[in-house]
Order: sequence, then structure tokens, then C-alpha cells
Amino acid sequence: MRMDRRFDQRVVLVTGAAQGIGAGIAKAFRDAGALVHIADIDAEGIAACGQALDLEPHALDLSDRDQARKTVNAITKRHGRIDILINAAGGVRGQVGRPIEDIAEADWRSIFQANVDGAFWLTQAVAPGMKKAGFGRIVNIASSAGLRPSLTGIQAYTAAKHALVGLTKQMSWELGPHGITVNAIAPGFILSNPTTQRQWENLGPEGQKQLLESIHAKRLGAPEDIANAALFFADEASGWISGQVLSVDGGRS
Repeated sequence: MRMDRRFDQRVVLVTGAAQGIGAGIAKAFRDAGALVHIADIDAEGIAACGQALDLEPHALDLSDRDQARKTVNAITKRHGRIDILINAAGGVRGQVGRPIEDIAEADWRSIFQANVDGAFWLTQAVAPGMKKAGFGRIVNIASSAGLRPSLTGIQAYTAAKHALVGLTKQMSWELGPHGITVNAIAPGFILSNPTTQRQWENLGPEGQKQLLESIHAKRLGAPEDIANAALFFADEASGWISGQVLSVDGGRS
């Protein structure tokens, strides 16, 4: 991983950091000198990640507006600010692709809560402090499913990631005049946690071969690939880059 981008004493909050992409991003910022806080709904997982990376963990449901706001307030009280917010929480909440007529309301809403609500509540909570400071970096981890149909076949996941892309552009428009950039990363297939491992296995040998052949780089992505993109967007030098969605997918898009 490149180490020439430094974030010494920058205060960073990374969500969805119990494993996978979120944990990889948290480690990258830590290695670049940032003061990193990590959050996840998985209390046991986020505690283990905090111990492994020597970072302060916060176990909470980020789709709950009050919990999100309290966490932001606690971090701000300790450090005086939050400079960088990485909204990496999301996922499929254990769901698999099913016909549209089989989707219950609770299944639909739970995926939006995981992928959109938390990002909005946290952005809402950090915005006042970033406006006051005249500086802020917000990076949303979307998905290739936010740009086209999803390999998962989950209607709500595709719709939620498209919504996150739209939120990114709207928040960039609103917050840009205050020195705050808002961008999104659309990862390709990242084999990084039990869910993506199951998805990979379900493709079968032929499906796996077809997916790899569709990727220009001829390999699956790793959390470090997404972390490098997050560091780029969060850099002070990237202050005139906002409202963008960067596909990090080995060229598949």
C-alpha cells in the first residue's frame, strides 16, 4: 500500500469496519497516521477489529439516528472534530436473490436501513462540525450494483446502492460550498468476508471463470484496493474532486 498520503492527526470515523472493506480502510488510515474510530452493528466483530488494529471501536446500529448522532458527538467531544467520514456499512443482511413477488416489506426495508439510512444520519451528524471547520471529506462505499444490476440478484440491494450514489451527488452539491467533498467508491467483486465468500462459491467453477474473464485485471479485488481509493478521495489535495463515483473493479465496468 502506498504510504505517501499522510493523515497525521486527522480524525476519521469508518463504519462497517468489523471486517472486510471497512476494516481494510480503517487499517489504511491508521497506517497513514490518522486517529481512527471504527463502528459496526456487530459488537463482537468490531471489538475484535479494534483490538487487532489498536483502534477505538463503537458497537451500534447506524440506521438508528439517535445512536449515530451520539457516536459522532462522543468522538467530537474527545477530539474536537471529525475530519473524515467513511460510510462503509451496508451489505445484504443475509439475504439472497429471490423473485420480486417473494420479497417481504421487512426484507426490503432492512437493506435500505443498512445501506442508506446510516450514511445519511452520519452525514447529517458530522456536517455541522465540518461546516464550522471549513473542511471535510465524506466517502460512501457504494457498489457496482449502484450503477447496474447486481450479481446478487437482490432488488433492494441494487436500489439502495443506486440511492447511495444519488445521495452522494446531492450531498456534494449541498456541502461543497463549505469545503466538504462527498464522493463514492463503487467496488467490484471483493472477496473479503463470509457473505462474498458464499457468493463466490455459489457462482460455481463456470461462473467464477466467466467473472474473472470479464475483469480486465483478471483477478478479484481486495480490501486494500478500495482503501487506496478512499485515501485518494480523503486527501487534502483532492479538494476539487466531489460528487464523483469511482468504479474500483479491475476494469470490469
